[in-house]
Amino acid sequence: MKQIVKIPILTAVLVGLPALGIICFDQDLTIYLEFPPVTQFIVKAGFSITAFIFFSVLIALTVVPLGYQCFKAYRNSAESPAKQQFPWWGYLGLLLLLFFWIVAWNRFTWAAFIQEHTFFPLWFSYIIVINALAQRKRGHCLITREPKYFILLFLGSACFWWFFEYLNRFVQNWDYSGTQYSSLKYFLLASLAFSTVLPAVLSTMEYLLGYKWLNETFRITFPFTITRPKRVAFGALLLSMSSLFLIGIYPDYLFPFLWVSPLIVIISLNTIFGETHVLYLKSVDNQRKVLAAMLAALICGFFWEMWNYWSLIQWHYEIPLVNRYHLFEMPILGYSGYLPFGIECLVIGDSLRSMLTRR
Repeated sequence: MKQIVKIPILTAVLVGLPALGIICFDQDLTIYLEFPPVTQFIVKAGFSITAFIFFSVLIALTVVPLGYQCFKAYRNSAESPAKQQFPWWGYLGLLLLLFFWIVAWNRFTWAAFIQEHTFFPLWFSYIIVINALAQRKRGHCLITREPKYFILLFLGSACFWWFFEYLNRFVQNWDYSGTQYSSLKYFLLASLAFSTVLPAVLSTMEYLLGYKWLNETFRITFPFTITRPKRVAFGALLLSMSSLFLIGIYPDYLFPFLWVSPLIVIISLNTIFGETHVLYLKSVDNQRKVLAAMLAALICGFFWEMWNYWSLIQWHYEIPLVNRYHLFEMPILGYSGYLPFGIECLVIGDSLRSMLTRR
């Protein structure tokens, strides 16, 4: 019953509020719903050193203490040897990954027909390789342990990332070049590419959880306790809803909510409905999974940006206020967005797993 109530609320908040904000402020909603989304009509604020310093300090206050905890855990651990040999299918994945990497970054005439479509095979190969590494280190991986769940991740991932594409229309922080397709072809090709996001991040998380420093040693001690979690959840939900309502009106200032609002909404609703969630960090198991998910998204983010940089089909960033000091196409501060994104991947992955369990 709770799921039946939560799904319409999630849909209304995450999809309806940005559009409602545009309508309420008498702006033309149709330009935000253009498909394929090719028109860039939002003028971004220029670089601001004040904003750059502000966001840098905010990120550092989160990342530095977490990094120190990771360093302590690593220093106090001794890694165990791998449990198995690297599987044969991992070598196949590695060969495919190298092949499509070379094709993506070069303009061979004999490979012209596939250079537009290297994203999916490149990332599918990565997913095979990272699962093989997890199999070697832990003795199991998503492919061998939960094959149905592994397949479901591809289906759920396409839907999951389309939400971010929709929300990006209201801030236009990224756009794609070389995608002059019909609406149907664009939808099919994009969905295929988007289907690799969750499997890549969660397979990388599974691999990281095989490290002893994370799986056995990592712990965070919290100096405070939230005594009224439902009140905090209501406040967080109200903040996120307000930001989503106004995100298209003030995109220069509310664009960070593109990444954090889905997580805030989902966790807030779980708390309000009295359900467990991964951000109950008094649980040491949750701490480890959350950290592994954040690191996994950051690792995948590095490879996303690196492989994108010299590929034929590319995405480009234009982020207000902090669009400077790039690592590949991404402004350096933009990589911080992968940290909450990793937790969102974990939350969605857990939801998909629970769907299989209930069945």
